[in-house]
Amino acid sequence: MRLLLIVNPTASSMTPRRRVLVQHALGEEHRLEVAETTRRGHATRLARNAAREGFDAVVVAAGDGTLNEAANGLAGTGTALAPLPGGSTNVFARTIGVPNSMRAATSQLVASLAARSLQRVGLGSGNGRRFLFHLGAGFDAEVIEQVERHAWLKRSLAHPTFAVAALTTFYRGFDRTHPAYRVEIDGVPLGDGYFAIISNTSPYAFFGVRPLTVTRAAGLDRGLAITMFQRLDPGVLLPAALSAMLRGRRLQRHPDIIQGADLDTLDLIAHGSPFPWQVDGDYLGEVERLEVRYEPDSLTLVVPGDATRPAATG
Repeated sequence: MRLLLIVNPTASSMTPRRRVLVQHALGEEHRLEVAETTRRGHATRLARNAAREGFDAVVVAAGDGTLNEAANGLAGTGTALAPLPGGSTNVFARTIGVPNSMRAATSQLVASLAARSLQRVGLGSGNGRRFLFHLGAGFDAEVIEQVERHAWLKRSLAHPTFAVAALTTFYRGFDRTHPAYRVEIDGVPLGDGYFAIISNTSPYAFFGVRPLTVTRAAGLDRGLAITMFQRLDPGVLLPAALSAMLRGRRLQRHPDIIQGADLDTLDLIAHGSPFPWQVDGDYLGEVERLEVRYEPDSLTLVVPGDATRPAATG
C-alpha cells in the first residue's frame, strides 16, 4: 500500500525515537512517505493532496487536533485515515480501539493494514468544519481557548491544565447568568443552553485511563447526539462530572440537561453576543450561528482488525 505518514513534531507524545519506530514498521511492508506539519491547518492540505495523488491511507502520528485536520482533508475521498496516539489524550484513536501506546498501536496498525481492515463511517460538521468525535459550544470551548493560551503546559501537564482552566473559566470568565444560544432541530426550538456537546462518538473525552461519557446514544454508525446544559452551576456540573465518570447513566435524568439522539441537523443561534465553539478539542473562535449537520458515509477508517464496527465505547 502507498502510505503518507503525517507527523506533528510538537505533539505531546511524539518523540524522535517513536517516530523512527513508526517509520521503520510501516516502511518495511509499504511504500511510505513522511510529512511534518508546520502550522495550523497544514495537515488538511497534506491529506487532501495525498488523496488527489492516490495514496491508499494517511497515517497520523499526532494528537486529536491534527487528526481532525487530516479527516477534513480526506472526507469524501477513498483514501483511508489511520490514527496513531501521538497526543496527550488521543480521544478518537482510543475510541475506535487503538492502544494508547505508540509501540502497541503501531503493531496493531501493521496488522490492520495487512488485513485491509477498513470501515466507512459518518462525520459531523459545524459550519462546514467536520468533526470525528464531538463539537462543543459554550463553556467547554472557552476552557479549551484558555488551555491553548498555555500550550507549553498542555504538552507536559494536560489533565491538570484542563482542570485549572475549567475552574478559572467557571469562576472568572464565563457568563453564567444568561444562556448563550438557543438550539433548533429542523426549525423546532429545543431550548436555550450555556454549554452543549454534540457527539459523533462516545466517550466525550478521557481523564487519564477513565472515559468520560455524556451520552450512550452516539456512535460512528448512527446520527449525532446532543447533550445540552440549561443551567451552569456547581449543582449541575458536579453531578454531571460524576455521572460522566460512571458512563453517563444519570445525565439523561437530570432536569437541567436536555439530550437527543440520531440527529441529522441542528442549529445554534446566539442570544445577542457570539459564543465560542470547538471541534475535537480545537478552538475555532466565536460565531453567531452554528449549523451542525451529520454527513453519512464520509470517511474511510483503518480500524483494528478485531473490531466489528467502530461504535460507542461508553
